[in-house]
Amino acid sequence: MLDFRGQGKALALAAMLFGISAAAQAGESRLLYASLGDTTRAPIGWVEFCAENAAQCQSGPTQPRDIVMSQTAWRDLTKVNRWVNETVKPLTDQDHWGVIEKWSLPTDGYGDCEDYVLMKRKMLIDAGWPREALLITVVRDKKGEGHAVLTVKTDKGEFVLDNQNESVVAWTETGYRFVKRQSQADPNVWVSLGDTKPAVSTASARDQ
Repeated sequence: MLDFRGQGKALALAAMLFGISAAAQAGESRLLYASLGDTTRAPIGWVEFCAENAAQCQSGPTQPRDIVMSQTAWRDLTKVNRWVNETVKPLTDQDHWGVIEKWSLPTDGYGDCEDYVLMKRKMLIDAGWPREALLITVVRDKKGEGHAVLTVKTDKGEFVLDNQNESVVAWTETGYRFVKRQSQADPNVWVSLGDTKPAVSTASARDQ
C-alpha cells in the first residue's frame, strides 16, 4: 500500500520513493465518447517531450494489457491521483516557460494538465504498472476547453485520473468529450475518439 508520509514536495524524487503495489459502459451518450477511430496527429508538445525524454516514449508494437482492478489497485490509483493533484500547483505553459504549449514532468512543482498526467503515468509505470494500460488522453472539459487526463484500462472498465477531480472516476462520469488518446499498442500512435475539433490542453483552473 502507498505511504505518502514524509515525501514533502520533492517531485524529482517522488517517482522513485513510492512503493505502489500493482494488481496482477455501455449505454452512455455517444456525445461523450466514441469508439476508437483512425490514427491521428499527436497532441502539440508530445513529439518535443519525447525528444527530451526518450525513456518516457519507448516505441514499438506491444500487446494491449489491462489492469486487474483489485481493492489495492484502486487505493493506489486514488492516492496517486490525489497526491499529484495536491502537490503540483497549476501554472500555464506561457507563465511557466514563456511558450503556448510545452509538455514536461513537473519536477519543480508547477505544471498544467498534461504535466499532471505525465507525472501520474511515470509514477505508475516506475512502480510496475503496464504502460499499455495507462493512456494519455485529450478531451474537451465541461467548459469546452482542451484538457488532458490519464485513462486507465482495467478489467472493470476505463477510469480517469484528472487534476480537476480528486476522485478517480469512470470515463462515463466525467462529462467530457473525448478527442484522442494513445494507442495501447504503441505510445507514439494516437487514435481519434470522435471529437475532431483541435483541443489544446491548458492548466487547470482548480487553484486559480
